[in-house]
Amino acid sequence: MSFTSEALNLALQALCKDAEPPQRYVVAFSGGLDSTVLLHALAASAAQHKAAILAVHIDHDLQSGSDQWAEQCKRTAADFNVEFRQERVTVDVHGGKGQEAAARDARYAAFERLMLPGDWLLSAHHQDDQAETLLLNLFRGSGLAGLAGIASVRRFAPGWLARPLLPYSQDSLRSYADLHELAWIDDPSNDDRVFDRNFLRHEVMPIIESRWPGAAQRLYRSSRIASEAAGLLDELGAIDLARLGGRCDRLQLDALKSLTAERQRNVLRFAVRKLGLALPSAAQLQRVLDEVVLARVDAEPILSWGDVEIRRFRNGLYIQRSMVGSSTPAAISLGENDYQELGAGLGALRLERDAAQGLDRRVLERGLELRFRQGGEKIRPLDQPHTKTLKNLLQEESIVPWMRDRIPLLYAGDELVAVADIWLAQGAVSSPGVAVHWENRPPIH
Repeated sequence: MSFTSEALNLALQALCKDAEPPQRYVVAFSGGLDSTVLLHALAASAAQHKAAILAVHIDHDLQSGSDQWAEQCKRTAADFNVEFRQERVTVDVHGGKGQEAAARDARYAAFERLMLPGDWLLSAHHQDDQAETLLLNLFRGSGLAGLAGIASVRRFAPGWLARPLLPYSQDSLRSYADLHELAWIDDPSNDDRVFDRNFLRHEVMPIIESRWPGAAQRLYRSSRIASEAAGLLDELGAIDLARLGGRCDRLQLDALKSLTAERQRNVLRFAVRKLGLALPSAAQLQRVLDEVVLARVDAEPILSWGDVEIRRFRNGLYIQRSMVGSSTPAAISLGENDYQELGAGLGALRLERDAAQGLDRRVLERGLELRFRQGGEKIRPLDQPHTKTLKNLLQEESIVPWMRDRIPLLYAGDELVAVADIWLAQGAVSSPGVAVHWENRPPIH
């Protein structure tokens, strides 16, 4: 199938069935063959799609010639009459993930920072990339979601990540580049067989294609079939999740146990993925069922992998980001700062001034201090007749035990005036006032 700028525009229109129309295209522009073709074809069809285009080059600073590559990308974008931006990132090559994965994480983190609502991040993954991804995931023992390979479009940051070149082979992209006399960068690291994808591309795929010509195209078709099947499992997961309370971060255990083991595993994977957390392996998932779901009623087991924690309390199975390293710090003076990160897995505290109701400004003038529970705290919550100990309030509210010492407390002098966004103190409130918001908080009950 030949590739043209008209074909790209049609592919982008088709993706609008699954995503909101773009306000701006942000192109992941490495300067290589694939992204150069994508950027050229997108610019050539600008009159049809009418969206702004921003080419973003991420400099990983892993090659000696990376500065020259960035300059070439800048010139190419100017030739295509496209806005250009360069971002330099630091790749943690000693973090245990491997250079490929660490570079990918750093790259996508940079794109997340650049994305605005309504943006589409366009990546130049093509049919050959899809075939390689399917095989790599197969060798890793992935399930249907892995065999579905690279998604054509999915949510990303406040916008979308789209790959409109997936139906096209790299040969068709090369033909387009030759036709339009495009120049591109050849990254020598793409020939380094120490990386799994390069080994598969240069050593394995040529042998497969020599025996089964057109294998990449057939693998692409298989990935589409797997994607449809994975979508059906997601639909089932959504149905089961609704039966389990409708929350991804807390599943009702009695309802979960009523499902078959296969559906238990499916809804757990579905919930973890919806939370944007790292998916468990088959062995880790089975341990959740054996060691957490089937634990004693009075037990409080915990199982973790990567950045994920699974906990149990009473009739709830809690799924959350790991709080390793979230030890309660010393008191923090908020001063004029209206936003404060709370540590690993704990989210952040944000103050909203001029809200309909909140802390009285006169309270803030005394100076706000962020603390965590030490024991013995007391507060009279708004609209309650008596002062109570924080310990009793947390128990009455059925706050999960592992969060009771991690809930942010706001003090004005020695007076406890707010327990996160759960309780405000009587006498410290006004309308309008300064509202307290605990953002991206883990499940607390």
